[in-house]
Amino acid sequence: MGISYFNTLTRQVEPFTPREPGRVSLYTCGPTVYNYAHIGNFRAYVFEDLLQRHLEFRGFTVTRVMNLTDVDDKTIRGCRAAGVPLAEFTQPFKTAFFNDLDTLRIERAAHFPEATGADHIARMIEMIAALVERGHAYQAEDGSVYFRIRSFPAYGRLAHLNLDELRPSGRVSSDDYEKESVGDFALWKSWNETDGEVAWDSPWGRGRPGWHIECSAMATGILGPQIDIHCGGEDNIFPHHEAEIAQSECVTGLPFVRLWMHCKHLLVDNQKMSKSAGNFYTLRDLLDKGWTGREVRYALLSVKYREPLNFTSDGLAAARSALGRIDAWSRRLDETAAAVGEPLPPDLNVEAFGAALDDDLNISAALGALFELIRESNKRLDAGELTPGQARTLAGWRDAANSILRFEPDAAAIPLEVEDLLARRAAARAARNWAESDRLRDEIAALGWTVKDTKDGQKVSKS
Repeated sequence: MGISYFNTLTRQVEPFTPREPGRVSLYTCGPTVYNYAHIGNFRAYVFEDLLQRHLEFRGFTVTRVMNLTDVDDKTIRGCRAAGVPLAEFTQPFKTAFFNDLDTLRIERAAHFPEATGADHIARMIEMIAALVERGHAYQAEDGSVYFRIRSFPAYGRLAHLNLDELRPSGRVSSDDYEKESVGDFALWKSWNETDGEVAWDSPWGRGRPGWHIECSAMATGILGPQIDIHCGGEDNIFPHHEAEIAQSECVTGLPFVRLWMHCKHLLVDNQKMSKSAGNFYTLRDLLDKGWTGREVRYALLSVKYREPLNFTSDGLAAARSALGRIDAWSRRLDETAAAVGEPLPPDLNVEAFGAALDDDLNISAALGALFELIRESNKRLDAGELTPGQARTLAGWRDAANSILRFEPDAAAIPLEVEDLLARRAAARAARNWAESDRLRDEIAALGWTVKDTKDGQKVSKS
């Protein structure tokens, strides 16, 4: 059975086939860099990372683009309030974002285009000019250029909206608007004093792009007029992704995206995340509370993307416990494994993990299959029924599965104090001084490290 994903456009799970055999073009909406990304943002980014890694696990070459929105209403307000140029205001948040990606073990995209890039601004102006020429856009009395949504009859199909039933709202100059209303949206915003020094020349006067045209220009400019998969959070469906479809297809005359995938909202303690509710968290907030990047990754990853995720401290504690089980099993495999692998018993089912992901990226079922495999193989290890060669084969499968999950322990430098105790303990064991060996083991444990004695000597790991 092949891979199938849920398509937001058709509201159906469909077999996935890319336009070019073996190669997938993937566009994922990135952050607006006016602040630190929060865990709701990272729910989407971790889902998209799982998607890319799963496709690569199945042998596809993935070219992913993730944009950085560094010019919009929010970034301009921020730089004006801070009294610094736009680029200077957004740079720390860009740097922080990439650091957060590394902490959460999110694979870097092939391209991270910035909306203010000269090539991308030029592409935006080119697309807007084409839309004006074809009657899909017009310059209004305020000098801004708007997309004429009535010129695109399919507008609303992604969100399954009936435009005739929505409240007309004329023109919308902000970078977002409510789902309950609909109006012609800004493609190019004429300069006004609130923009300060943020402006570019265009055929319609100095101004700046609207948010929606930025993604259309960067996506088609890098990946071409047709894209295999476009992802984002469900809040992006309308108006942002709806606008992307209209703009792009009116310029190219081709279907813009073959498969739309969106993840559900993240809640915190069953409430919508907000600063006023005191449940608004960035990754830094969680690290400061003592959680690790891989624990946060597990908590964000462990619920299927099309189901709401309730993010709680209990969930993080469960992630820590689950990772501990995986770590202990992984160590047992490595300690048992021979140099050469042997075929696994047929009833040790390693295929269920990948099959679950093939079925609309069902990570919940995939993790269930993983822990069933851990339980069964631990039973066999306890009974001496898993040979060292089979342990080697299973360890190889674990490494392949971990190329998707990225749950391996953080590489921890062993403190000099622990190194010294290990050396003293090795000497005590060589002298067969078992009482001193046990005492040193306890001293090492008190420092947060666990020692196991193997045929290859002492193995130490962070407790």
